[in-house]
Amino acid sequence: MEVIKLETNFKRKLFNYISKPKVKNYSESLENQVINIYPQIAYQEFLGFGGAFTEASGIAYSLLDETKKKQFIADYFSSTGLNYSMGRLPIGSSDFSKSSYSYSNKSDLTDFNIERDFEYIIPLLKNANSIKSLQLLASPWSPPKFMKSNKMLTLGGRLLPKYKETYAKYLTRYIEAYKNAGFNIDFITVQNEPNAVQTWESCLFTAEEECDFAVNYLYPTFKDNKIDTKILVWDHNKEKLFNRAIKELSFDKASEAISGFAYHYYTGDHFENIELLRDFFPNKLIIHTEGCTGFSNFRESDEVKNAEIYAHDILGDLNAGSNAYIDWNLILDNKGGPNHKHNYCNSPIMLNKDNSNYIKNLSYYYIGQFSKIILPDSRRIAFSKYTDSIEVTTFKNKDNSIAVVLLNKNDFNKEYNLVLDNNVLHDNLDSHAIVSYLIKI
Repeated sequence: MEVIKLETNFKRKLFNYISKPKVKNYSESLENQVINIYPQIAYQEFLGFGGAFTEASGIAYSLLDETKKKQFIADYFSSTGLNYSMGRLPIGSSDFSKSSYSYSNKSDLTDFNIERDFEYIIPLLKNANSIKSLQLLASPWSPPKFMKSNKMLTLGGRLLPKYKETYAKYLTRYIEAYKNAGFNIDFITVQNEPNAVQTWESCLFTAEEECDFAVNYLYPTFKDNKIDTKILVWDHNKEKLFNRAIKELSFDKASEAISGFAYHYYTGDHFENIELLRDFFPNKLIIHTEGCTGFSNFRESDEVKNAEIYAHDILGDLNAGSNAYIDWNLILDNKGGPNHKHNYCNSPIMLNKDNSNYIKNLSYYYIGQFSKIILPDSRRIAFSKYTDSIEVTTFKNKDNSIAVVLLNKNDFNKEYNLVLDNNVLHDNLDSHAIVSYLIKI
């Protein structure tokens, strides 16, 4: 059995700290400090990790020279980087755009075009997709303003009933336009954060409104146009995830039209809601589509806290039954933008002050402890652990290798014995550190 170990902590911001720890034969007398791995017990399939191709990320990326651009793409999408295999796209503008826009402003959609995306979003997406074919998820922040009750892209409002069919055609044209540009949209969410009225692009959908649109308008329009993009609903925070799912899937034909649920990080753990959703609807997708830290406050002393927030959330979501984890902006400028509503935040990679290079926050390396070894099409497997001082997740990849991630958020070190079949690995995890093992049997 070969074991490759990668460790990251606040002292060691890198990935090339790789060792091959010694593995011993398991002794029946070993009882203490044990973490057991059970590959024979498998749970949900995992699609992969990724980030968002916002216009803000495209702008930040465009400021790099050609050498740095290539390095950036490799840092996220190559096997030596984060090995991302998924991406999220905004349908029209979001807060992380340089200004508000839609693809059409006419009720007959005769002016529909995605030319705006060719300036910043598609060049970044094209370069990322050159390394591997990414699975893409797209989300609208708002329908065009002429379709809405408040006649604005911002400040909530609702989709007017008379435009439901037109809006379904609008989203269909988006998918077709991206296909013509060389990109397949695998998933679409009905609305980003449908329960929020924001100063930036937003639109309200009740469970009934969202389900009605998905089932009676979007799904039939997709079928008529031979589009196999999967429809996801909710795309908002976890605290209401299960209740929203119960409501939406109670409607007639909803189970056929709705392939799963998208959710965000921002209101806390609520891992139980993912677990409940997985138990009640085992065949539906559950995908994390957005999360970030920082919120305009990039004190260096917060780096460990921010990185541990990421790792704790990923661990909890995966263990509860999530099928994918897509982060927010791939790259931002040093202020946490650009953002046309000054809603700045952090990202794993950010430009330096003169835009000549970029820095990797500690969160980049913490995400990598998962994304480098938990591969697309893997399956979560069972484990047991001796203490709640160590957070753990375990996966089995398609090549039968075992991925193990352990997180220690405490101010003290923790020893453990990692047990797999008749093998045991004794090791120590530093305080405020994360470690991953790739075990090849």
